Amino acid sequence: MGTPVNIIVGSHVWIEDPEVSWIDGQVLKINGKDAEIETTDGKKVVAKLSKIYPKDMEAPPGGVDDMTKLSYLHEPGVLQNLKARYELNEIYTYTGNILIAINPFQRLPHIYGAHMMQQYKGAPFGELSPHVFAVADVAYRAMIIEGKSNSILVSGESGAGKTETTKMLMQYLAFLGGRAGTEGRTVEQQVLESNPVLEAFGNAKTVRNNNSSRFGKFVEIQFDKSGRISGAAIRTYLLERSRVCQINDPERNYHCFYLLCAAPQEEVEKYKLGNPRSFHYLNQSKCYELADISDAREYLATRRAMDIVGISQKDQEAIFRVVAAILHIGNIDFTKGKDVDSSVPKDDKSKFHLKTTAELLMCDADALEDALCKRVMITPEEVIKRSLDPQSALVSRDGLAKTIYSRLFDWLVDKINNSIGQDPKSKSLIGVLDIYGFESFKANSFEQFCINFTNEKLQQHFNQHVFKMEQEEYTKEQINWSYIEFVDNQDVLDLIEKKPGGIIALLDEACMFPKSTHETFANKLYQTFKNHKRFIKPKLSRTDFTIAHYAGEVLYQSDQFLDKNKDYVVPEHQDLLSASKCPFVSGLFPPLPEETSKSSKFSSIGSRFKLQLQQLMETLNSTEPHYIRCVKPNNLLKPAIFENNNIMQQLRCGGVLEAIRISCAGYPTRRAFFEFINRFGLLAPEVMEANCDEKTGCQKILENMGLKGYQIGKTKVFLRAGQMAELDARRSQVLSNAAKVIQRRVRTHQARKHYLALRKQTIYVQSRWRGRLAYKLYNHLRREAAAVKIQKNVRRYEARKAYKELHVSTLTLQTALRAIAARKEFRFKKKTKAAIIIQARWRCHKAAIYYKRLKKGTVITQCRWRGRIARRELRKLKMAARETGALQEAKDKLEKRVEELTWRLQLEKGLKTNLEESKAQEIAKLQNSLQEMQSKFEETNALLIKERENTKKVVEEAPPVIQETKVIVEDTQKIDTLTAEVESLKTSLESEKQRADDFERKYNEAQDCSEERGTKLEDTEKKARQLQESLTRLEEKITNLESENQVLRQQAVSMAPNKFLSGRSRSIIQRTESGHIVAESKTPLSTQEMHSTSMHRREPSDGLDDKPQKSLNEKQQENQELLIRCIAQHLGFAGNRPIAACIIYKCLLHWRSFEVERTSVFDRIIQTIGHAIETQDNNDVLAYWLSNASTLLLLLQRTLKASGAAGMAPQRRRSSSATLFGRMTQSFRGTPTGVNLSLINGATSRGVDTLRQVEAKYPALLFKQQLTAYVEKIYGMIRDNLKKEISPLLGLCIQAPRTSRASLVKGSSRSVANTEAQRALIAHWQGIVKSLGNFLNTLKANHVPPFLVRKVFTQIFSFINVQLFNSLLLRRECCSFSNGEYVKAGLAELEHWCYKATDEYAGSAWDELKHIRQAIGFLVIHQKPKKTLDEISHDLCPVLSIQQLYRISTMYWDDKYGTHSVSSDVISNMRVLMTEDSNNAVSNSFLLDDDSSIPFSVDDISKSMEQIDIADIEPPPLIRENSGFSFLLPRPD
Repeated sequence: MGTPVNIIVGSHVWIEDPEVSWIDGQVLKINGKDAEIETTDGKKVVAKLSKIYPKDMEAPPGGVDDMTKLSYLHEPGVLQNLKARYELNEIYTYTGNILIAINPFQRLPHIYGAHMMQQYKGAPFGELSPHVFAVADVAYRAMIIEGKSNSILVSGESGAGKTETTKMLMQYLAFLGGRAGTEGRTVEQQVLESNPVLEAFGNAKTVRNNNSSRFGKFVEIQFDKSGRISGAAIRTYLLERSRVCQINDPERNYHCFYLLCAAPQEEVEKYKLGNPRSFHYLNQSKCYELADISDAREYLATRRAMDIVGISQKDQEAIFRVVAAILHIGNIDFTKGKDVDSSVPKDDKSKFHLKTTAELLMCDADALEDALCKRVMITPEEVIKRSLDPQSALVSRDGLAKTIYSRLFDWLVDKINNSIGQDPKSKSLIGVLDIYGFESFKANSFEQFCINFTNEKLQQHFNQHVFKMEQEEYTKEQINWSYIEFVDNQDVLDLIEKKPGGIIALLDEACMFPKSTHETFANKLYQTFKNHKRFIKPKLSRTDFTIAHYAGEVLYQSDQFLDKNKDYVVPEHQDLLSASKCPFVSGLFPPLPEETSKSSKFSSIGSRFKLQLQQLMETLNSTEPHYIRCVKPNNLLKPAIFENNNIMQQLRCGGVLEAIRISCAGYPTRRAFFEFINRFGLLAPEVMEANCDEKTGCQKILENMGLKGYQIGKTKVFLRAGQMAELDARRSQVLSNAAKVIQRRVRTHQARKHYLALRKQTIYVQSRWRGRLAYKLYNHLRREAAAVKIQKNVRRYEARKAYKELHVSTLTLQTALRAIAARKEFRFKKKTKAAIIIQARWRCHKAAIYYKRLKKGTVITQCRWRGRIARRELRKLKMAARETGALQEAKDKLEKRVEELTWRLQLEKGLKTNLEESKAQEIAKLQNSLQEMQSKFEETNALLIKERENTKKVVEEAPPVIQETKVIVEDTQKIDTLTAEVESLKTSLESEKQRADDFERKYNEAQDCSEERGTKLEDTEKKARQLQESLTRLEEKITNLESENQVLRQQAVSMAPNKFLSGRSRSIIQRTESGHIVAESKTPLSTQEMHSTSMHRREPSDGLDDKPQKSLNEKQQENQELLIRCIAQHLGFAGNRPIAACIIYKCLLHWRSFEVERTSVFDRIIQTIGHAIETQDNNDVLAYWLSNASTLLLLLQRTLKASGAAGMAPQRRRSSSATLFGRMTQSFRGTPTGVNLSLINGATSRGVDTLRQVEAKYPALLFKQQLTAYVEKIYGMIRDNLKKEISPLLGLCIQAPRTSRASLVKGSSRSVANTEAQRALIAHWQGIVKSLGNFLNTLKANHVPPFLVRKVFTQIFSFINVQLFNSLLLRRECCSFSNGEYVKAGLAELEHWCYKATDEYAGSAWDELKHIRQAIGFLVIHQKPKKTLDEISHDLCPVLSIQQLYRISTMYWDDKYGTHSVSSDVISNMRVLMTEDSNNAVSNSFLLDDDSSIPFSVDDISKSMEQIDIADIEPPPLIRENSGFSFLLPRPD
């Protein structure tokens, strides 16, 4: 454990204590070999120096994660380290490559789950905090890389958490190599799902654990060549069969018996069961129920687990029928029969249980009774049936119960293995051994003997592995280790298993002799091993014996060794159950070979177990082992209780202390050069001053100290036991001397400081007194001057006051006199004015009365005269008025209506004239072309007829070739003459033939020409017909327009005038005859308004002409193909607008592709984009298409609307389409493409604000959804590419590279070295900044919308935050002060990058680093112990949770100044808050999750992007010259 050297007065040490195992204290005095020590609890103890161990006062308060890093590797150091970590909920600790797991007895969800598995995946062993996942990962990586099978040995006593640890191991292996199994369940799920079944039939309550596994389990997880799980198998060892029949209080039998008794009532009645207290196998203990566990619910859960494993309902019923039969068997009691040494069932109750057992096992009741009460002995002469006495019958009964239960358990294991499935082709496996730990109780029987034998065997394997690891460590460091002794326990194993002469061999020998008893067996052991150092004979017992195991001495009681070792195969039992009518029961007992079925054959459980153990060891030896030691911190099974004595006993039983002894036999203390120089560099200051490497510095320090026996490896210093304490003692002396010098200097400084302060105060007092005297003199002089000044001012005030009073009196008198005179003058003027007004009013009144009287008389005279004349005229016109009055009135009204409607008709005529003119021009053009074609046709016909006539004439006029000539032979002269004529005729005949050939050739040429002209004529006729059809369509449209005009006229006649005219126009028309002119002047404005409103309203449901074409013609398909070839090229950008997106949008809008029911252009475009982004690594291409896709999606978002929107419009709005301009708009939409091209160009040329809404059909809406999906996909690819690029750098940025302390000393080269070191340290961060800058430049070059750029970098910075923060929490070496400074400098680089990138592109990216920023800020602050929890959680780190703060606080260590973390009170308060949070069922995970979702929607893109003007986009050269794309050419405004 270590040599206690250099223990001096004042040293802090550990001493043994009976209550807490080890307690610390301080040495007060040393007397020879004894030392007086004052412990921390105030007691003074005297102990021997040989039993004292030094305490490391510089050990971290939170312990170390690997106990090989302890300065003093001894029992108290190990115990204290485990306790410190357990108090911080750090339940895992390494000892080299051995993992110690302390059961927390509470849920710790923050250290498990998929997020933790991801962190440990592929991480080097020891880099992250100790964890069961790390052990599983090492085993898996070793299997994959080396191709060798691995095993993980999980050991510990009952309640230490072996089963839970095994579950965690399998979950992690499933995470690494999981593959879907049968019925959708993976292999590892089936293995885990089998646990409830095995626990129900193989677990029971013991003194120390409510769910103790009473069998050993080795789970083989098989892997294929690719590292995927391909199969699994479960091997079980030594089921505790005796528990079926014998249990001790307060333990329980196997769970399945209690579960069946708590089953639903119908099943209890079916199996004739009852309360567990009524069964002998269960009522031997008074414990029938477990706290907080319902057996009824567990029964249903077990049945569900059986269903999952694949056990059919029929087999399940048979299984529980067998379990019920075992309970009934236990209630069969026997008494003496009529014959000697015979036995029969004791009473009716026993007969009832006997009959029930036979019914459940489906066998004959009499045969069952004979099998229990009789034995058949086969001799050469005859077969003898021998009766058994009651005691032997009970033994036979219990043997039958144990045999049935053992066979049932084996069947379950085989069934589970068959359900899981094994891979016979598997070449590698990882085995997880979950086996019982070392046991030592007050009463230890055969089961404990076998269990401890197993642990001795495993301990030997463990010791060999530890020693092998030590050898590898020494070999790796290239040091000499040949003289190190190996601690072996082979002598104990020989004592137990050696043949012949071992305990198991002697036990088998005793079992084979019928007269052997446990006394004779014990005496045989005493005689055989009386001189064996590992075998001890107790003084007060004749049958007990003690074996000195590696974990301590264990006293065994041999009373039942022989009975428990016997495993007879009773032929009667075999024959009875083989003949059962139940196939399940008969299957448990297959027929035995003839030679083994004739008589009872002895079988030793010990030998069989030794054979199984040998097979297990062969399996383990063929694998690379990994060890997990589970420890139970207390026997109360409660959290936060750490019992030192209990822990120490388990560490001994688990072999941890044995491993420490092996380490202490060599070099227990090993330190890296960097750490060694940091701690002991002050022992040799000259080494620190010299610029030597770390290894040389360590060598010089050890030489200066005069130590012997140490070794210096390649990277570490290896010290023998006790040398670390000697170095610490020398270091303490140096520090003590330095402290004395510092104290002397400080006292001198304080004395001088006191003198200077006293002198300063004296001078200060003197100056104050002198100042006081001067103040008094000054005050006296000031009072005299003040008195003179006051007197002067008082006299001046009194004189001025008297003057003021005199002046006021004078002014008052003058004012009164002047007022009296003014009032008199005012009254006189007022009276004069009133008199003049009265006179004027009176004269006016008299004149007005005279005028009124004169006017009245005149009017009366005129009225009477005119009335008289009017009455005369009235009588004349009465008759005429009666005839024409009504007609005249109607005429006037109609004239007014006609006048009111005249201006509307003029407007309509003007519009119609314009339309007719445009149509007339087109018709005139068409008619002209038709007339030209007809004239050409007529000319061609005339020419053809003329040619035919000429030909006929020529043929008719041609003379015949031969003419008959009468020949009269008169004389020779005439004959000569005739001969000459014949010759001339021949000549003319030849010439005529030649002319006929010429005419025939010309006729053929004319015929060919006429055929060509006929073909041209037919083509002309076709064109004429087409023109005629288009002309007909135009005429039909003109007719429709005329009919609409007629309807409008009729509506105009029937409508009231006030519906079309404003109130002001009506009043003008009614008031003046010239109102028509005014109305006409007002009309154009209202007409333009009506036109503008109607032009923006669309009703696609009116008219058939509005529907788009059902299919594209060949020309459109060619255009589409050309468009696809065009956009497949890199078209670049026009300003910041992507050309490809704008071209696609304008083409689709022009072709009206959004409004058709079926089209393939959308799929072609999507396929083009998909092919372009297949190369996921090319960020330039991805950025280009992200820009184009987002821009096109923006245009679609602002253009398309669902087709159902029109039907939802109010009915009142539809009236606009009934107007003239509404119909004209619809007719324009229905015209051919060339007609509405100008309208579309006019709309697009005004920008996005005037983009007309298009009612999209299903293909267009689907295209928009697909485009949205591609925007999200490309965004994710760009983001993930950047993550992949910076991930390797992030792993290097979380921990600062170590620099030698020798480089930090004062010297001329320090500044240069530090500058270079800083550059090297910050290089990784600059690499990240460079990657971010390159990425930003790529996105900006491709004009990706700033909104998407901000989202990308926000998620990237969130990823950086998650990775750095999680690494900080998982690696203790990162939670240091210097590392905090390093990361802080790196974060400053990122902040500078965000500042340079501006908010337009960086956005809130810097805020995403809030977790790592606050964590690093906490690491680098000073005086942490003075900070309260409120200051930390609200001021310093408001974003961090309590779990995260707790983790950082407990892992922090100051490697630069040696300061401490937060105070213990703050740690305690954090633990209280964490407990409350866990009670509230809040997630306790302290790690952050990376968010890989898409952080935006289509609406977000639409709102964030600016308007895009696509009018002036120049088409690319590939389509610029094509006439089908002429609409893309920009037009002047």
